[in-house]
Amino acid sequence: MNAPPPDPAAPFAMPRGGPAAARWDRLYETGRAEYIDLPGDPATTRRVLRGLDRFQRLTLGYRTCARLTAAEFGPAPYPRVLELGAGCGRLAYRILRAHPTARVTASDVNPRVVEELRAGPLGRHPRARCAVLDATAIDAPAGAYDVAVMAMSLHHLPPAGVLALLREGTRVARTLLLVDGWRHPLCLVSVPLMFLTGGPAQAHDGLISLRKVYGAAAVRALAGMCGAPLRVHTRFALPGYLVATATRSSYAPAPAVPTRLRTRK
Repeated sequence: MNAPPPDPAAPFAMPRGGPAAARWDRLYETGRAEYIDLPGDPATTRRVLRGLDRFQRLTLGYRTCARLTAAEFGPAPYPRVLELGAGCGRLAYRILRAHPTARVTASDVNPRVVEELRAGPLGRHPRARCAVLDATAIDAPAGAYDVAVMAMSLHHLPPAGVLALLREGTRVARTLLLVDGWRHPLCLVSVPLMFLTGGPAQAHDGLISLRKVYGAAAVRALAGMCGAPLRVHTRFALPGYLVATATRSSYAPAPAVPTRLRTRK
């Protein structure tokens, strides 16, 4: 007797704690939407982004993510970095300041966010490019970057989106770096600080984010389902981050040209 075909919806019904998530983890999970993901309210989106920016600066989140990104591109003479879900763009700007030969594409799926990036320091930086890009369908050739990084945004994607991100991120970059919150109820102690840095809207989104972040087991399971030959490593980083790196078993980098980026999309 032939075995039944695999259910294509199975990975998308997987708990965010992973296939073998405990019962408490499944109860901890939420499907509620964050304000930042709701269309039609740009004022609230900007307020939440400002709160996120203050929170990340206060907790040294940008410094941590910039250090993790630099560790992945290593001694490359002209590192090419793609930031997915750039938000306010402060991580991209920090990388540019710390690495004088780095070239960074700061991208976001929200055109309004990218317009604000172009109107700020990144829009005037000779080694920066601001672009509207969908992290699940990246408009870039294979091997265009040394590192693609998504910081504090993975939980915004459903499992199907994570599968596409893993495929696309490892297609366009030698290494895909994912940094997000660690999945554990103890991390909820940070919600009062989110209220102080961004008010009720930021506390609302922060609480939901912490309940929607993917566990390490979920990331590894989704990597095994994405259809690309990936090597994935996950670990915990202080003060409470999940750090995941994904690479393909075969990678062909595009030619690197050490010129100043002026193109804007």
